[in-house]
Order: sequence, then C-alpha cells, then structure tokens
Amino acid sequence: MTLIAAHTKPGPAVLPRAGGLRGASSDLFWRKPKLLLLLMLLPPVLWLGIVYVGSLFALLLQSFFSIDEFSGLINRQFTLKTYGDLLQAANLDIILRTVTMAALVTFASAIIAFPIAFYAARYARGRWKALFYLGIMLPLWSSYLVKIYAWKLILAKEGILTWLLAKLHLLWLLDGWLSLPVVGGNSLSVSSTGTFIVFVYVWLPFMILPVQAALERVPGNLVEASSDLGASPGRTFRSVLFPLALPGIVAGSIFTFSLTLGDYIIPQIIGTSRLFIGQAVYSQQGTAGNIPLAAAFTVVPIVIMGFYLWGAKRMGAFDAL
Repeated sequence: MTLIAAHTKPGPAVLPRAGGLRGASSDLFWRKPKLLLLLMLLPPVLWLGIVYVGSLFALLLQSFFSIDEFSGLINRQFTLKTYGDLLQAANLDIILRTVTMAALVTFASAIIAFPIAFYAARYARGRWKALFYLGIMLPLWSSYLVKIYAWKLILAKEGILTWLLAKLHLLWLLDGWLSLPVVGGNSLSVSSTGTFIVFVYVWLPFMILPVQAALERVPGNLVEASSDLGASPGRTFRSVLFPLALPGIVAGSIFTFSLTLGDYIIPQIIGTSRLFIGQAVYSQQGTAGNIPLAAAFTVVPIVIMGFYLWGAKRMGAFDAL
C-alpha cells in the first residue's frame, strides 16, 4: 500500500522557477503579455512602416516638387505646379482611360463570375467542388507574362481566334468591330478590345472566389421561400440573391478594379499606343526623367482606391473577403 501511494503521489502544483536570463525573461513576459506581443509585432511593423510606407511617403513627397523646364533638374521646393500639369488634357485623358477600363473590367468580371460562383455554391459538391477550385486557381499558378504572351498569340491577326471566326464565316463581324474607333485596331492584339479581354481573363478568379463565398452564406431556404411565395426567378435574383451577394461582388471588385488601375504590363504588350496610368508612371520616371509628375500620377489611384475602399467597407465587403 505504501509503495502504491509513493508511485501515485502527485508532483508539485507549481514548477520551480527557472534561473538565469531565460527565467527572468519568462517571468517578465508572463507579467507583461503586451510586451511580448509588441516584440513579436515589431519586425513586421518596422518592415511595413519603414520599407513600404516610408518609401511610399518619399515617393508622394516628390509630387510636391517640380521639374525645371530648362535644365531638366528637380526643383526641390514645395509647389502644386506638378498637380497643375496633371490636369492637362493629355494627362486627364490617361486618367479617364484607365478608370474607364478598370470600371468596364470590373463590371464584365462580375457578370461572368456570378453564374460560375452560383453553380459552385449551390450545386457543386465533393469532387466537383474540388475541380471548381482547381479550375479557378490553376491560371493563378502559371506565369503572369506567359499568360499575356499566350493571349497575344491568340488575339493576333494570324491567331487561333481569327482562324476560328474565319471557319465560322464570321470574319466580317470581327473586321467590322475592329474598324470602330477607340475599341478597334489592326487586330485584337493591338486594340483596346484585346486589352479588355486579357484584363478580364487575368483578374476573373479574384472576382469569382469572393462572390462564391458570399453566395455560400445565403441560406437555401430563402430562395425556396421566395419561390413558394410566387416570385419569378428574376424577382428572386433581384430581391434575394443579388442583395445578399453584393458584399462579395464589391469585395471582388476591390481586386479587379485596383489591379487594373495600376497594371502597366498588359497595356504595354497588348493594346494600342494610348497610355494608362501605370505606363505613364513608368515612362515619366524612366524615359522622361520627370519623377515629380510620375509621383503625382501615383497619387491618382491611391486617392481613387481610398474612396473606393471607404465605400466598400460601408457595404460590408470586407466581411466577404
């Protein structure tokens, strides 16, 4: 009995204090848990604050300088002259073209993404849902440049799309579309239409996934109740599905709109010679050497996205991310 009692004797409730620096630091962090949290967050905060925000602030600071028209040197005196240059007709045309393209890409992505996301949320189960996620994510795993150059070959005058339309005897339709001003060109690969198509293809997954997540949160009995009350499919969509899926659509639009707003590679490879904001920043900073004007151009998408994110937050879009 004594032997059993000796083996089952409980150990001390409190472990002995560890000595040295390890024990002192352990006691300090136990008494002050906020200090431990601060030390854990300090490296990423310093990286974000110094490298990212600091460099961004330094760039934006350049927008309040100006370029000397005679020497081409930067005049480091605070002025709003560069923002006055930003309001010239040619620069406003670049801003308007970029914002219009971003809005059109976002709108088209939402239209294409909704039925795909609805099918995945309501009908895809098991293996089919896995295939859905694989099909949506697979384009994101391939190289960005490879996808763009592949589309350049597809949209070229000798590309597969032109060949297919010729086989279907619809080449006249493509030629008629390309003859239109603004949207047309010598071929789809050197037209605004081609730029639009590639933008939608590249950013479409970023719209599908938030919309699909928002639709999965919609209770199925709401759709059934709407049908039982005599609502048509169109009325059910307008009154039930769309309002509940709207935060997901807005969440997806944050990606499609902002990524289109700042991209300069797609318009550089596919499209016309008309510039977008990203190309203007690149050309002003690199070729022209006008860093103040390039910095002023960067302010435009920052301000636009600031208002956009403020409106998206009010609509509950962040809950759908």
